Amino acid sequence: MSADSKVSDSFEIIVVGGGPVGAAAASALSRQGFKVALLERGSAPPPYAAADYDLRVYALAPHSARLLDDLGIWPDLLARRASPYTGMRVWERGPEHALRFDCADTGRAELGWIVEHSLVVDALWAGLGSVVRYERAVIESARFDDSCTSLRLADGSELRARLVVAADGADSQLRGLAGIDTVGWGYAQRAIVCHVQTQQPHRAIARQRFLASGPLAFLPLADGRCSIVWSAEETLVQELLALDDAAFMARLGQALEHALGEVVQVTPRISFPLRLLHAQDYARAGLVLVGDAAHAIHPLAGQGVNLGFADVQQLAATLVEARDAGRDWSGLRNLQRYGRARKAANLEMLALTEGLYRAFRLRLPGLKAALGLGMEAVDRLGPLRAWLARQAANA
Repeated sequence: MSADSKVSDSFEIIVVGGGPVGAAAASALSRQGFKVALLERGSAPPPYAAADYDLRVYALAPHSARLLDDLGIWPDLLARRASPYTGMRVWERGPEHALRFDCADTGRAELGWIVEHSLVVDALWAGLGSVVRYERAVIESARFDDSCTSLRLADGSELRARLVVAADGADSQLRGLAGIDTVGWGYAQRAIVCHVQTQQPHRAIARQRFLASGPLAFLPLADGRCSIVWSAEETLVQELLALDDAAFMARLGQALEHALGEVVQVTPRISFPLRLLHAQDYARAGLVLVGDAAHAIHPLAGQGVNLGFADVQQLAATLVEARDAGRDWSGLRNLQRYGRARKAANLEMLALTEGLYRAFRLRLPGLKAALGLGMEAVDRLGPLRAWLARQAANA
């Protein structure tokens, strides 16, 4: 359903941002009986093109799969192209010393699934149902209030709602308009992303090596290739991007210590900057933040979109519980319940990720060797390894 952008309208909830977290929020809240609109600054996402494997992929955790199943799209994703992974190998020196996580440690058939960004967004938009969609909707100003929040669009129209959900990314315009401060920093690093074919099969195992320059991940794809995410300082990234394919594949194989043999094919490479960001508040009168608008994280743990989907689950549960109990579901006190719950969980993951990043970046004599030995020790302790596997899967 499309809306005439020249006509002002009122909703119970307006979600701003049509990426995976925003579309999931709009769908989840609509399915709970709220009158919902979704505002997207750009156009609707193009149809999923199966012939072109998207370079941007997500490692979806079991709780994310449950959300997408609740939204009615998970079977479609599995049928089209989702790659389950059943294990992880993490090491600093020598793949034979890797810390091993396996699905058997979690009691599940898989630890998670690698799914393309464009496929997830396509399925979520197709499942929006009765959500009213506004495309190319540019917000000029906003007024936030406990009883009614209004958004003034560039075309002169005004939309009102009891609650606005900001899912508009790490540079959230709504967060800025609400005066919510953030803490964080850039990592002076970029991540290189591409897909590669390796000499040996990936066997549905995700692999990550901690290099002095930053982490390198090989994620198993459904077509037998791997998606790589290689994080490094800007100078090294530019050097790697400037290499021809043959030289880059050789460097990549060396960096993974040939755990999958030689790299024999590679797609074009892209890169993006890395940063950590956390909003000091997740809720203000008439406004809540979800996904990257509330938190951005280093990709070494692969948890970015999973944290966003967990935000959606918590927000929907908090609003529905209050509504069904006859309380003011859109009031600041209730929104702060959501904020407290998600802040604690997200800060725990941000702290874990930052700790890992800094531990492997330190160049103190003997430290990385000790960390490597620590991985071997953990690998020998079955119960501890099983607990870590559950955390890695974020089940």
